Amino acid sequence: MSIEVGSKLQGKVTGITNFGAFVELPGGSTGLVHISEVADNYVKDINEFLTVGDEVEVKVLNVESDGKIGLSIRKAKEAPPSEKPVRSEHRPQKRGSRNNNNNNNRPQRSMTFEDKMSRFLKDSEERLTSLKRNTESKRGGRNSKRG
Repeated sequence: MSIEVGSKLQGKVTGITNFGAFVELPGGSTGLVHISEVADNYVKDINEFLTVGDEVEVKVLNVESDGKIGLSIRKAKEAPPSEKPVRSEHRPQKRGSRNNNNNNNRPQRSMTFEDKMSRFLKDSEERLTSLKRNTESKRGGRNSKRG
């Protein structure tokens, strides 16, 4: 029996290592399911998912020229595209966003470049002052209080 990339086959787990599991395929050939291909979530211990003698469905990922066969259990179980969860387009606003000022009743006036620049400089100065005040007191800067 010829093993082709992309085909799904039934196999039997013949051995387990810390990096994966060996699966005997129809026709007597053996392939390796890498630990990253066992389940969709992180697998710390493969023994929690597989035991020797288990019958598993695997998908052939690759067949190398030296006879090594790469297999995947999680890709064999992959749900059809229609069953996959649909991502919503709603994205939560970042904390501290200035877009949600609760001033929705007040009409927004368009700011000139000079207005925007002066506002930016004012905010920037306030942040720098606050940052300097906090860091100098922690590392014993010029105006730090000594007790």
